[in-house]
Amino acid sequence: MIIMNYVYGVLLLHSAGKELSEANVSKIVEATGEKADPAQVKALVASLQGVNIDEAMKQAVVSAAPAAAAAPAAEKKEEKKEDEGKKAEEAAAGLSGLFG
Repeated sequence: MIIMNYVYGVLLLHSAGKELSEANVSKIVEATGEKADPAQVKALVASLQGVNIDEAMKQAVVSAAPAAAAAPAAEKKEEKKEDEGKKAEEAAAGLSGLFG
């Protein structure tokens, strides 16, 4: 989970319009109470050089939208199966009362 502090730090810097630098990311990570690993900070900053963060976030939202839309449909199918099972049990209970 510590790596998430680094990513959140980058997003915070970006939203504040601050420079994405190793020093700034380290300050934010250390403000969370964690000790910033210089190698991880350097790797993260280097990997984000030239990346349009706004565009990357838009793509992430677009790619997540189909998955979010599919989740309620899957839940409805599961509920329907459960309802069918309950109805069958109730019908069987009613029939046993007639013949029992």
